[in-house]
Order: sequence, then C-alpha cells, then structure tokens
Amino acid sequence: MYHILICDDEKDIVAALEIYLKAEGYATFCAYNGKEALELIEREEIHLVLLDIMMPEMDGIAAISKIREISNVPVIFLTAKSEDMDKVLGLTVGADDYITKPFNPVELQARVKSQLRRYLQLGGGRQQEDLLCIGGIVLDDRAKEVMLDGEPVSLTKTEYDILRFLMKNPGESFSPRAIYQKVWKDVSYGTENTVAVHIRHLREKIEYDPANPRYLKAVWGRGYKLEGKERMTQNHQTDLCTDKREERV
Repeated sequence: MYHILICDDEKDIVAALEIYLKAEGYATFCAYNGKEALELIEREEIHLVLLDIMMPEMDGIAAISKIREISNVPVIFLTAKSEDMDKVLGLTVGADDYITKPFNPVELQARVKSQLRRYLQLGGGRQQEDLLCIGGIVLDDRAKEVMLDGEPVSLTKTEYDILRFLMKNPGESFSPRAIYQKVWKDVSYGTENTVAVHIRHLREKIEYDPANPRYLKAVWGRGYKLEGKERMTQNHQTDLCTDKREERV
C-alpha cells in the first residue's frame, strides 16, 4: 500500500483529498503546514506528497527545498490559479507536478498514479532488497504486490513465489524440478506438469502476448528463466538480487 502525505492549511481540502485517495486504496497522512509535513517525512515512509503553496509557518516553496535535502519522494503542488510564478518556482526547486484548485478528482488520481509509477520505475522508494524491478515488472516483497507497467497484477501465492524466485535470479535457467524444490519446498517427483501449469497461468498475467513472452521464457532442454533488464536503485547502485544463487540446473 502506498502512503500519501497531504499538506494544506485548509482542513476541508485535506478531508476531501483523504476521501478521494482512500477510495483508491492509498493510505494517507495529514499535515497543515510545511513544518508538519517535514516532520512526517522524516518519521514515516512516504511515497508521494500533495503540497499546498500558501501556508502558515512554512509555505510550500520553503518546504519543497527542505524535502529535497532528505528525500526524492515525488511532490505535486496544489496551487491556486493566481499562483503562476509560484508554480514555476516550485518546479524549479524540485516539485514534480502541480494541479490547480479546484481540482477534478479524476485528474488528481491520474497525476498521483503517474508520479507513483515514475517513482518506482526510476528505482525510488525504500531502496531495499524487498523491491525487485526487472523491465516493467515491480515486485514489492514487503507489501506482497506486483505491478506491470504501473498496473497492479493479481497473483496466487504460488505464482507470486515462482515470480519472486525467478526475479531474484534474472537470466538464469531453472529446471521444473529446481523450481518445484525452491517454491514448494518439497521433493520433486513427476512435477514437470505442475510447474508448467503455473508458469502458463503466470505468463497469462504478466505477458501481453503469452505465446511470445518477453519476460518468462522457456529454455529448450533446461527449463525456464526470467529475462529482462534489471533496474537498480538510485542511492544503492548494487544488484537487487544479492541472494546466493541456489539449485542451478
């Protein structure tokens, strides 16, 4: 679940945004000035910030400057139509986008979704090994969620476990027996068909053309592998797949 920080000194706007975002499945945190927003970003795991410009104590321009000292989390400014110069300044100092009040809920949700997708594709977020990114596939092992080109993918537990195992070993081929032993954690006798069925179902969910897969490929005489460009995080330019390679074919 993604965490969104809403910061605006108008409580009615904050309450309305909470309703829109929670309806889309996001968790929300609320602040009413830039100072409170900074404290929440330092304390909580935040994936996106909706930030008003005109606020008491610390306005949005000052807040975004401070945020960029500690985080690359995407920030969308909430602006009034008369704040054109502030929009430009905000984008200059590090905001990612802006939306003008009064905002359309559909447009707001689209901009939030777009920024979250971009953030993940660029390797933002936790910068931990439980976030695996290969091509357009993002597997969040903490949240047990899979995204394909920014869209959620619903997998069974077994399908998820197979995908996670292959994503931790990109480009390596594994026999059905090795996959069965790793995922089912059992001795594999006559398991080729069982694995093949799950691979077929998994392809139907992560491939646009399952007959010509771009990710989950068969290797003649050897088994299966997950192929694709492995993406690295911004802050840690190390391989996401640091687990010891086991059960080679």
